[in-house]
Amino acid sequence: MKRILFVSTGESFPKGAFTFLQTLLEQESACLTGLFFCPLDYSLLASASYVPTSAPYVHVREKEEEIVERNKKRFTQECVAQHIKHHIHENTERWDKTLFAKESRFSDLVVLSGELFCEDWEARQPNLFLKEALHATECPVIVVPESYEPIQRLVIAYDGSKDSLFAIKQFCYLFPQYTELPTEMVYAKNEASEHIPDLDNLKHFSRLHFSSMGFSKLHFNAAHYFASWVGEKPSSMLITGSFGRSSLSYATKKSFAGQVIGDHGMPVFIAHT
Repeated sequence: MKRILFVSTGESFPKGAFTFLQTLLEQESACLTGLFFCPLDYSLLASASYVPTSAPYVHVREKEEEIVERNKKRFTQECVAQHIKHHIHENTERWDKTLFAKESRFSDLVVLSGELFCEDWEARQPNLFLKEALHATECPVIVVPESYEPIQRLVIAYDGSKDSLFAIKQFCYLFPQYTELPTEMVYAKNEASEHIPDLDNLKHFSRLHFSSMGFSKLHFNAAHYFASWVGEKPSSMLITGSFGRSSLSYATKKSFAGQVIGDHGMPVFIAHT
């Protein structure tokens, strides 16, 4: 049985992420842990800090705690309705990277919203706090858009490195049920050659783990075009290596996974090495 960490960081309950979990848990059993953080509404805190009494701050704090309790209650109701084994962390504080990292260390998977993570601080994603979470996590993460649709195909970003193979292995171990889906492994480099590193080994490995696998060489700069290319594949999930060190790092240091998350188009699986 897996331990899955469901993370909520703001005023809005991440419906897309929870819907993904509902679909996932229809096929396997898991213990779902809810970790909730208060919204990061610094405008209210700033206004409260300029008054001589603590009353405004206390009011803001009370409002934050009400939001957390409301989201915890909804989480419980949804889990009970779906007969999901669950647990709620006692935290009621604001975003805490250290707490998140520790909880992820003892989890098999983290699931969070690609749009609502600390949205009160900055709506454009991945914002500072989402990037921090994706760097701090000590287990694989799935970032889910609010417009989540059932996954019908997989797209794997491959660059021939040990990180990309690690991501593929982690995904197979965690989600064997998804390996039945049509899958495309993509190697992108702006060159005329059709060469894909270690293709024979890759084909042999893939045949043992995936039911339907295709291989593509994309002749463009991944930093500029990959997010647009993958965005044209509806109902897909992107599988990639560590965030912040792009799976196509030979092309750019900029994370194309971040661009896909920012477009809110599809779930993104990020392995953490």
